[in-house]
Amino acid sequence: MTKRTDIETLSKDDLVDKVMNLQHQVALLQKLVFGPKSEGFKVQETPDNQLSLGVSTEAIAEVEVKKTKIKEHDRVKVKLEAKKHPGRTPLPSTLRREDIIIEPQEDVTGLRRLEDEVTEVLEVKAAEFYVKRYVRRKYVRNEGSGIAIGQLPARAIDKGVAGASVLAMLIVGKFIDHLPIYRQIAIFKRSGINLHYNTVLDWTNNGLDVLTPLYEQLKRKILSSIYLQADETGIKVLDSEKQGSSHQGYLWAYRDVLSNLVLFEYQRGRNKEAPAKMLKDFKGYLQTDGYAAYDQFSKHNGITTLCCMAHARRYFVEAEINDKQRTTYALLAFQEIYDQERQMKDIPIEERKKLRQEIIASKLETLHQWMRAEYAKVTPSSPIGKALSYSLKRWRELTEFVNDGRLEIDNNKIENEIRPIALGRKNFLFAGSHESAQRIAMIYSLLASCKVNGIEPMRWLTHVLEELPKRSVNNIDDLLPHKI
Repeated sequence: MTKRTDIETLSKDDLVDKVMNLQHQVALLQKLVFGPKSEGFKVQETPDNQLSLGVSTEAIAEVEVKKTKIKEHDRVKVKLEAKKHPGRTPLPSTLRREDIIIEPQEDVTGLRRLEDEVTEVLEVKAAEFYVKRYVRRKYVRNEGSGIAIGQLPARAIDKGVAGASVLAMLIVGKFIDHLPIYRQIAIFKRSGINLHYNTVLDWTNNGLDVLTPLYEQLKRKILSSIYLQADETGIKVLDSEKQGSSHQGYLWAYRDVLSNLVLFEYQRGRNKEAPAKMLKDFKGYLQTDGYAAYDQFSKHNGITTLCCMAHARRYFVEAEINDKQRTTYALLAFQEIYDQERQMKDIPIEERKKLRQEIIASKLETLHQWMRAEYAKVTPSSPIGKALSYSLKRWRELTEFVNDGRLEIDNNKIENEIRPIALGRKNFLFAGSHESAQRIAMIYSLLASCKVNGIEPMRWLTHVLEELPKRSVNNIDDLLPHKI
């Protein structure tokens, strides 16, 4: 909090800047509480003193707005004409089909059969707990030379009762469905299986321990990539050294864009040492949100740093209530660039690079010139000044993507992988220790990699927990999600 004596030493211009910033913070908080949660931009009429980007409001509007008279209240209301519904989404073809043949009630002898009419209804078969019995045959060898018996296969929990599928169910329940342990115990109890809290906790932790070699293999694979995206998010951790309070730790996320894999690593802090240690041998492209801890990599030989266009755009969204005219121009420019990017999404890499340099590069240059001109006219400490400054300071990093068709315009996908962690935090509130926080990082890495590769996590985990105990650490690469 600013002291009165500090305020009295400020100049008139400084006081005006401070009041404007405080007003902007209040407006942002009001928008956060009462306004729309999306950062989506609604096109308004182009201001008279701004250049047109050739984007018409009619072309962007998704629904036609008509005014209708509502008699009973005698008011004019806006009625949105709904789009025609495209029809019911078909059920996934991967689901097992069970056919029930229905013949007409009349006699069909001699009639010509047409194509069947099929109506599909989604059903569910309740989960079934069952007991897998390993029956080991025993034989007495001839002449009393001992007993021959079948060998038990290696299991996730040696001498344990929980099989691979039960461990997979517990892990998916906790880290994907965000079910606390007591709720999972209730699921077992409904089937007549009574389990103690500590038993279920031990099973879950033992299952996670089995996955450790695969996590290390995932880390090696990701760090050998030539294109990573990075981000971080906080996690509360109980620390025995801090009586009565928790420690603010961080999960650092790395996405291998080309192999479509995700890695989380827990670190106690958010300083630059964490990524420096992880990426000490990395060579290639590194895309981040511009957080200061990543600035060190701009000086590393072999690393080309990229920034996130979505973050640059977000500054203008936040400045919209402060400077409508300038933010409208900037947001229209970003929108047009993103529209072009969407059209290039599924084309070959070299063709994407060519089109980016032919189409998007010129739009970026126009935007860059406008930003430089406008920055000279605004107060640097104002919201619009900060928005312009953020982009201008990182312009090379923001626009590097036009030079390589493999690169992405923003960091949104790694942010999407971090988002589910927020729901997880609501479930477990905090990690019980720094070791537990790293376990959380490990399982989020594997499950996020399953998600981005379209792998069903329950089946994958069951398979992996059955296979890992049987294999050496040098023979597990084919178990990674992108290899299944």
